[in-house]
Formats: sequence, C-alpha cells, structure tokens
Amino acid sequence: MQDLDLINAIKHNDENAFEVLFQKYYADLVNYITVFTQHRSTSEDIVQQLFVGLWVKRGELNITKSVKGYLYTVAHRAYVDYYRSTKRRNALLDDLKEQALRDNIKEDKEIEKKRIRKLKQIVDTLPPKCQEILKLNKLEGLKYQEIANRLNISVKTVESQMRIAYQKIREGFDNDSSVFIIISKAF
Repeated sequence: MQDLDLINAIKHNDENAFEVLFQKYYADLVNYITVFTQHRSTSEDIVQQLFVGLWVKRGELNITKSVKGYLYTVAHRAYVDYYRSTKRRNALLDDLKEQALRDNIKEDKEIEKKRIRKLKQIVDTLPPKCQEILKLNKLEGLKYQEIANRLNISVKTVESQMRIAYQKIREGFDNDSSVFIIISKAF
C-alpha cells in the first residue's frame, strides 16, 4: 500500500493503515529528532505525540504529495515547539531560582546585621580593659605579644582577657560556632 493510500485509509478510521504508517516511519523519525534533542526518550515522546496528533486530526488530513516529507516537517515543528516550551520553562525555573537566591541572600544579610548588632551589644558589656584588648586584636590586628607591650601588661593577662571576651560572646550567642565568623566581619 502506498503512503497516500495509507493516509486515505487513516482518514476513514482504518487503524491497521495507521499501524502500518507508524511502523514504517516511527524509528526513522525518532532518529531524526534525536539529532536535535540528543535524548532518545525525549525524541520518542515527540514522535509519539506527532502520531497521536495525526490520529486525532485524521479527518482533517490533506496530504497530496510526500507523506514522508509531511511527517518529517511535522516532526521538526514538534521539536521546535518542544524546544521553545522547554526554553521558556527553563528560563522560568532559572528566574525562580535566582529570585530565591536573592531572597536568601537578603535574609542572610539581615540575619548577619542582627548578629553584628548583638555582638556589639555584648562587647559593650565587657569590662573596659577586656574591650580594649579585643579591639586591639580584632580591629588593629595586633598579636597578643604586641598588645601586651602596648598596654604594658603580660601576655597571660591578654590571653585571660581574650578568653573572657570569647566566653561572654559565646554565651551571648548560645555557643553558636558561627559567631567567630561574625566577629571577623564585625571588626
């Protein structure tokens, strides 16, 4: 049976003619679309939808020349439609991911600002000498020995004051280990 005869039979609800046409072109159309999609299962879905559409609209078929050319053209259009919808869907997903990331960053920055404010409040409650030693270490980057020399105190006193400062800060943050990251950002 010729392709145009198959189409005429399909127009008259001949399922066997449809099956013959399907078997004749399905594998080649899948291979053709796979060149574009690079995914066999996606290509199979596209070609299957092509044949479903062909059967659904069988009464409207008006193919007078090459059935093969018609099927390849419809397959290519189906791929283009698939590509465009996938591209739009991916763009939408990318936009949603980007917005979620921005929201998360904004939340993180606000949380960080609150933590820095809390840290500064805790530091303000430290004894004056303890505050001074902490600021010399964190703001000016002085080592314990340099702080001891500048303030005319022992290194052991500096260590002790830093231990007190860190202990108070840890307690203020309920032993949250990320507090030391905040200390580096706050000072």
